[in-house]
Amino acid sequence: MEFETLLTPGANVLVNVARAVLLMSVGWVVAQLLSRLSRRIKDNVISPHHKILLAKAIFWIVLVLFLVTALHQLGFKLGVLLGTAGVLTVALGFAAQTSASNLISGLFVLSEESFKIGDIISVGPTTGEVLSIDLLSVKLRTYDNIYVRIPNETIIKSEVKTITKFPIRRFDLVVGIAYRTNIEHARQVLLDVARDNPLCLDEPEPLIILQGFNASSIDIMFAIWSTRENFLALRNSMQEEVKTAFDRAGIEIPFPHMTFYTGADCAPLPIKLVGDTEQAQQQDKPVERNAGFSEQ
Repeated sequence: MEFETLLTPGANVLVNVARAVLLMSVGWVVAQLLSRLSRRIKDNVISPHHKILLAKAIFWIVLVLFLVTALHQLGFKLGVLLGTAGVLTVALGFAAQTSASNLISGLFVLSEESFKIGDIISVGPTTGEVLSIDLLSVKLRTYDNIYVRIPNETIIKSEVKTITKFPIRRFDLVVGIAYRTNIEHARQVLLDVARDNPLCLDEPEPLIILQGFNASSIDIMFAIWSTRENFLALRNSMQEEVKTAFDRAGIEIPFPHMTFYTGADCAPLPIKLVGDTEQAQQQDKPVERNAGFSEQ
């Protein structure tokens, strides 16, 4: 198709170009203005990430409308443009199947609202704060200030943990006590630590569960609750306070050890301390005098 077939007969090219440039300039300003106004909608009316998507949608819709009007001023026939756009859309659809999959997945992510901007989520090995939720991907900022882009298709196929979804969180501390320790005494010491910690919530109450008999210790799970804002502070302080309270109460946190037992009918295993033996031999060895030495 030749370029002349797209122009209407008798069009004044210079005037139409000037009109098209003016329309695009006005369209850009109007699109920016409407996009900024949509961002001022209150959060109780629409969620923050929906607000961002609405602003982007308004911007591009207004800009495309002015672009179509500007092309019409240049003499391009709208029907031919729509036909060409349809062919290009089909071609791009086959060439960009991954992008199309991310786009469709993005619609599901937006409709589910399992997380929002500002939440802390975990996707596979990546954990960070949600910066934006777009149609193609989700952007995160990790704790070590790294920018991560996760495609929406990966979000749909993976397990996503929203850490800040609820206002409170539970910290599970697993601690081992020696077999000779009184379990009820250890339980009371842990409850006293939770009661004295101001970051620990009284409701829900702290939970103590005996997890089993390990090779060197009796394992106890100490579960305590805090607000999500104080979770890291509680996690750091509670471990230190439990260790200090156990030391004060004489409760041992045993380390792994092994006992050799050969049976009642076997003789004890012989033990030879090589280092001590050599040192003792050196101490018992007589000092040799020099043959040329004479006592005065």
